[in-house]
Amino acid sequence: MTQAIRRIAICTGGGDAPGLNAVIRATVSAAANRGWETVGIRDGFNGILQPERYPRGGVTLLTRDRVRGISHLGGTIIGTTNKGNPFHFPVAQPDGSVRDTDRSDDILDYFKREGIDALVSVGGDGSLTIANELHRKGLRVVGVPKTIDNDLDKTFTTFGFDTAVSFATECLDRLHSTAESHQRVMVVEVMGRYAGWIALHAGISGGAHAILIPEIPYNLDKVVAKIGERDAEGRMYTLVVVAEGAQPHHGERALLAPAEIGHAERLGGIGERVAQDLARRTGKDARVVVLGHLLRGGSPTSFDRLAALRFGTAAVRALEEGLSGVMVSLAFPNVVYVNLEEVAGRMKAVPADCDTLQTGRDLGVCFGD
Repeated sequence: MTQAIRRIAICTGGGDAPGLNAVIRATVSAAANRGWETVGIRDGFNGILQPERYPRGGVTLLTRDRVRGISHLGGTIIGTTNKGNPFHFPVAQPDGSVRDTDRSDDILDYFKREGIDALVSVGGDGSLTIANELHRKGLRVVGVPKTIDNDLDKTFTTFGFDTAVSFATECLDRLHSTAESHQRVMVVEVMGRYAGWIALHAGISGGAHAILIPEIPYNLDKVVAKIGERDAEGRMYTLVVVAEGAQPHHGERALLAPAEIGHAERLGGIGERVAQDLARRTGKDARVVVLGHLLRGGSPTSFDRLAALRFGTAAVRALEEGLSGVMVSLAFPNVVYVNLEEVAGRMKAVPADCDTLQTGRDLGVCFGD
């Protein structure tokens, strides 16, 4: 028989995304309607593993009053982090070195000691992989998918993606006029480490003439030819959208920092590289705009807000139904549950037969292939 729930915890991990606060509000409200108490763990699991960093406590009570009116706010009221994996946590040693240490048992001990019966873990691939491992160790866990890159498998979309695409599209709309006025090539770099969903959707919606994504290694000759075609037609400007993880044929991704223990590689700089190469090869003035973290901030769109609210309440329903080791998922138009085992470690890239990709090709967009 499944143990009755009286108290749950929620944590948010990875990069922030518009809609996180809506998930928190929905989870707290739905839990309160069932007579459950909800606590928020600050900055992923750091609130438990590094309590000394939080003079007011690394775990905070979330009441109805505390979450009232936060659904439209960007960010997360309990904080988030890309660091702090409890299975690979950096611990200082007496000799001054830092050792990668498994502190997952400290999480389980804290939950038992504080009478917390279950966890709602909100995050992307890394956070949900951690959630699955905690579930395998006996913790009752439900995952909520979150990534603006939309690269999580087994869900139609993730909240934050629509907001990022909408903002990037608005930026492209604005850049058309300035690029045309100056007869420039404008290169717009957007997020998308290993999946080009943002670049693809925003690029097509915003009328980009070339789109470079990680799934299609690009040949810059093709983009140069596209610019030449447009110039010959009297269209003396070109908009190029490039995902941060795009890479040329027989070339490497642009890195700001290589991967280290506990930290993924940091991508960035591909926009500048493409702009410089296009300026040199076409003789045109080429400028780069890096949207970067601007895509993460701001109020979520109505689609993302509603998706986040649906995910938060569905997570509570899953716990009420006695489920664990599952992720709430949008199987359009319904929210369903999928096993975390089917999600952890898997990525949803843009497939070669993607209808949206084909739409771009039919519209004459150059993908560098």
